[in-house]
Amino acid sequence: MTNLFIDLPSFVSLNIATIAPMMTLVIGALLILCIDLFAKNIDKSLYIILSILFLLIDLALVFNFTNNADNRGFFDLMLLDGISILSQSIIIIASIFFILTAITKLRFQEYRYPEYFALYLFMISGFQFMVSSDSLILIFIGLETASISLYTLIAMHNKDNAIEAAIKYFTMGAFATAFFAFGSMVFYALTSSVELNTIAEVLANSNFYNYPLIMLGIVFIFAALGFKLSLVPFHTWVPDVYEGSTSSLAGFLSIVPKIAGFIVALRFFEIFLEHGDIYLEMILYISIVLTMTIPNLIALVQTDIKRMLAYSSISNAGFAMAAILIGTSQATTSLFLYWILFLITNLGAFTFLWLNRTKDYKTFKSDHALEKYSGLIKTSPLSAFIFGLLLLSLAGLPPFSLFWGKMYLISSSVNAGYTLLAIIMLINSAIAVYYYLKPIIFIFFKDPILNHQKHHMINATISTKSIVAFCAILSVFSVFLIDPLLDVISYYINISGY
Repeated sequence: MTNLFIDLPSFVSLNIATIAPMMTLVIGALLILCIDLFAKNIDKSLYIILSILFLLIDLALVFNFTNNADNRGFFDLMLLDGISILSQSIIIIASIFFILTAITKLRFQEYRYPEYFALYLFMISGFQFMVSSDSLILIFIGLETASISLYTLIAMHNKDNAIEAAIKYFTMGAFATAFFAFGSMVFYALTSSVELNTIAEVLANSNFYNYPLIMLGIVFIFAALGFKLSLVPFHTWVPDVYEGSTSSLAGFLSIVPKIAGFIVALRFFEIFLEHGDIYLEMILYISIVLTMTIPNLIALVQTDIKRMLAYSSISNAGFAMAAILIGTSQATTSLFLYWILFLITNLGAFTFLWLNRTKDYKTFKSDHALEKYSGLIKTSPLSAFIFGLLLLSLAGLPPFSLFWGKMYLISSSVNAGYTLLAIIMLINSAIAVYYYLKPIIFIFFKDPILNHQKHHMINATISTKSIVAFCAILSVFSVFLIDPLLDVISYYINISGY
């Protein structure tokens, strides 16, 4: 009995509450699977409602840690600081909106299975573990939990090339897993720790002794994160995977996994950038420039809107990655601002494509060929107007949302002395304007294709149309969101000490 009371404080000190947000989603996923065991053929709406309910509970538990600067728990593996709270909030809110797109008119194979929604919750919990720890082991577990779920979600779609997309993503993910594991092993061999804080202290105290081995570990971790963030030259899987996935899931891929990857990159590369590692700076600089530029040039010749958005998302990842290279407080703030505004616009654009999803592949070369939207202004003026606004926002034109994100990011580059990088950002922004004008020309200036009406808005429901309209309105009036967003982001960054 005495031993019980002696051990009790140590159990309390574990701060089990730090894993409560993630465990909420795990419990929700298991509940969905159990419901299916005892009650077959339940309408998918129940699973959508349960998923949203558990995500909302998850969000409330995350906000519960807001007033504390550093919440550690679960054997010090969990770290719920301001960066973690902010990134988890973005992940959860984005996930709620994307799961709402499952409310469709057409019946698709993946939504018939409760496993889809269970895997969705497992995946989100994995991303939350990634951003809520500075332990390479727990980051690895979160990465694998999310990745395995995501591979399956892609493969569950009944499109012809869905399996191909899942296999490609699985193959690239396997390489990323191997690289991350090997890089972690290198740093454990050097420092006898997998905690990023301890690794930073040991390397700093040793004055980065045995630097060639350190650089080997950096290169492997960079390659692993490069696959997840679709940085050049690790981006080749993106267009095919986006094309094989549903538009809804492709939009999810462009936002949520990347914010988790950015947080891991922010925590890891900070160790070396704050000590002025010129070789890492050079690697990041070259990769960022190539990631912004090469996909932008490839997007110029695309005839499929979804593939064009895929290459655009790669370029946007390069923009966001620049904030990690710059490394200032303003740059970190601009990273979150940029990605929140990108979330708003990309959510609207991919949801619009999802509204126009069709099972007829005979009329057009691809499901979202530019020709499919020819003359949309003549048959559905409101849809054409809304989609045009979203495309202009993605192009980064003022006064739409992404313009402010790019301007704040470019401003942080100039203030930190990265003038050349800022110029490259401006050039790539100009290139993006050109290829985003292509679908606008088809929508507003081309003649309609015969019987094309049956290919528009056939998958639309009130919820999905509301999401698109909401995103379009926010994109137009985003100038009023900038100051409140900056205040919130700055608050969480400041309590994290960045």
